[in-house]
Amino acid sequence: MGRIQRGYIYEASGCFYVRYWTEEIVDGRSQRVQRSERLCEKSDKHYARNSKAVRLLRDDFMNKRNQEHARRAVNHAADMSVVDFWERVYLPYCESGWKGTGMRPSTVRGYKQVWSQHLKAHFGTETLQGYTAAMARRFLQSIKTLQGKNTLKHIRALASAMFTEAVERDLCDANPWKVKIPKDCKDSEPTGHYTMEEAENLVSALVDHVDGQLVLALACFLGLGPAEIAGLQWGDIDEDWIHIRRNRLLGKTVAPKTKERAADVPILDQVRVPLELWRKKAECTDAAWWVIPDLHNLVGRVIKPHVRGMECARCEKIPAASGVEWKGLYAGRRGACTAVIEATGGNYAVAQALLRHKRMTTTLNVYKKQITPDAFEAGMRQFQKSLKGEA
Repeated sequence: MGRIQRGYIYEASGCFYVRYWTEEIVDGRSQRVQRSERLCEKSDKHYARNSKAVRLLRDDFMNKRNQEHARRAVNHAADMSVVDFWERVYLPYCESGWKGTGMRPSTVRGYKQVWSQHLKAHFGTETLQGYTAAMARRFLQSIKTLQGKNTLKHIRALASAMFTEAVERDLCDANPWKVKIPKDCKDSEPTGHYTMEEAENLVSALVDHVDGQLVLALACFLGLGPAEIAGLQWGDIDEDWIHIRRNRLLGKTVAPKTKERAADVPILDQVRVPLELWRKKAECTDAAWWVIPDLHNLVGRVIKPHVRGMECARCEKIPAASGVEWKGLYAGRRGACTAVIEATGGNYAVAQALLRHKRMTTTLNVYKKQITPDAFEAGMRQFQKSLKGEA
């Protein structure tokens, strides 16, 4: 693509075309490909591929292509590459510059994952000024059957946020990522959740690890997220309530995700038992001490091996005593939401309060899962009674 192209004229199906080389996104990467453009139909004026009229059409089209290529080449030499912008500007901005404190560690971690897995190779040597909306659309089209819709949304969100910041810094004129997700993209896999029976089996499988039981109980019965569990201190727990005051992730302590998430949840019996057992076994129960000092290590070395029946450094093969597929701690939060709605006869407000969401739509759209067959059958029996006028 470094030289000026003349283009090759050929005839097909009564028309004249010009063939040329260009760069396009193929399977998420920039590649040199050959393309053709229709010039005109064959006629008395355009009677042969080497006729002057046909060559003039070819020259006009190829001049525009060459000028566009030259403009992009100048941009590549003059402005900042997208990769450099990420490494030198945007990532540091996310880590420490955003609102003077930086974004949440979980947000930054997610951005890094999307960047390394999808965007870094795609952007390659492209520059902020040279990148176009057509490139963004072709990239999304190229991976629409390889990645789920939610992944495509995450990719678009990060890329769009990056270019929005670049526009604010006068490094480019417009955000090329204001594009739509392909309509025929691959559907995302549904997020997992645990039923209450599965939750009880998980807890039972960790009978010799009461700290692991407590973690699962907090997630599956009270709907606490992993960062909230890691952020609990003994001073946050009184006789009947747990007070959510902070999150802790990757060793960094931050405020809860929203002000609504900084709330109190009642202690159920399913949580109280492992909580008191762990209080007796914990090395320290001072008010400012973490209830679960190292959640990441506990999940990886104790909880997952007992659930999956994996090999463990401290023991031989552990049987999968739970009989439950491991879906992560967030599956417990989603399961708690679904279970409390069913148990309260469809009282969504209780689920919203338990998960401490600002909006009811978040509770229903993201966390509420399909009801169990038993709950559906019970609901239909109640519906039948109403149709008969029974109480």
